[in-house]
Amino acid sequence: MMQKSKNINVKAKPVTQAARLSVAPMMDWTDRHCRFLHRLLSRETLLYTEMVTSPALVRGRAFHLLAHSPAEHPVALQLGGSDPVELAEAARIGAAAGYDEINLNVGCPSDRVQSGTFGAVLMRQPELVAECCAAMQAVVEVPVTVKCRIGVDDQEPKEVLPAFLETVSGAGVSRFSIHARKAWLKGLSPKENRDIPPLDYPLVYEMKQNFQHLHLSLNGGVTSLKEAVAHLEMGMDGVMIGRSAYHQPWDILGDADALIFAKQNPFADPVEGVEAMLPYVEEHLSEGGKLGQISKHMLGLFAGQPGARLWRRVLSEGAHKEGAGVALIKEALDAVRVAREGALEAQK
Repeated sequence: MMQKSKNINVKAKPVTQAARLSVAPMMDWTDRHCRFLHRLLSRETLLYTEMVTSPALVRGRAFHLLAHSPAEHPVALQLGGSDPVELAEAARIGAAAGYDEINLNVGCPSDRVQSGTFGAVLMRQPELVAECCAAMQAVVEVPVTVKCRIGVDDQEPKEVLPAFLETVSGAGVSRFSIHARKAWLKGLSPKENRDIPPLDYPLVYEMKQNFQHLHLSLNGGVTSLKEAVAHLEMGMDGVMIGRSAYHQPWDILGDADALIFAKQNPFADPVEGVEAMLPYVEEHLSEGGKLGQISKHMLGLFAGQPGARLWRRVLSEGAHKEGAGVALIKEALDAVRVAREGALEAQK
């Protein structure tokens, strides 16, 4: 099922169209099991890995971090780092593993990332970001992109962001995902940095007007497909959705192919999505994996629907028990069906 991380040469695949809607890279969340589920729900949306640091690949040889299913494409690898030589080698490894895009993290505000001089702190060093991107582009055929903030700390975004885009695009980068918030590197936790700094969508719209030759995706605070469509109608090339896509995968991805890409949705109901996941779950278990490694990503599938609480409870309480498997998912699904029937009866 899983591609190996070496000795695979995959030609660059077009991902620009897929970037019209993407699921943000999220640490501890967008692992290969999460991405497989998301790909079932949307065949068109661009998916991203969790951030993988260049030292982990180049020095640590942690190639297992690149494991993914061929079914996940189009899928991008997000790298964290600030050493051009090391990032170039990590990008080469990632492209050889079959990823369709290499993305550089210039947005994460965590202390660990700051201490390694990468992530959002790199907003202060656009020339270094440009050098890193140029080094990566020199060794891969797939697109090299950047995910960034509008600024950090006391920087003035209206001055910093256009200068950043001009400098980095000058190195050949043509696609950026912009989280429309500052990152406060001192005084706010990573969680607080996702909510407290105010969103500045107008600034991101302005960047699209000023840099029409660039493909710009807006990220931050988008919680529905309706909002995504509104941003696209304002002229953005793409929209990247994070936590809402994870906690409400059906609401965001179940109708994405029709609303965003004018294609047919794979499923009409999340129940069908669950049933389509079962062979993947069975294979994972047969390889020695645990049910909880997959089921934790499925908890929000029925968010806001009858039976959602029962679905979450059955999976949460049972997934980590010895011998838990597909039967538990079917039990949770039966609970959803019963709850749905009860809701329909109540409406009569």
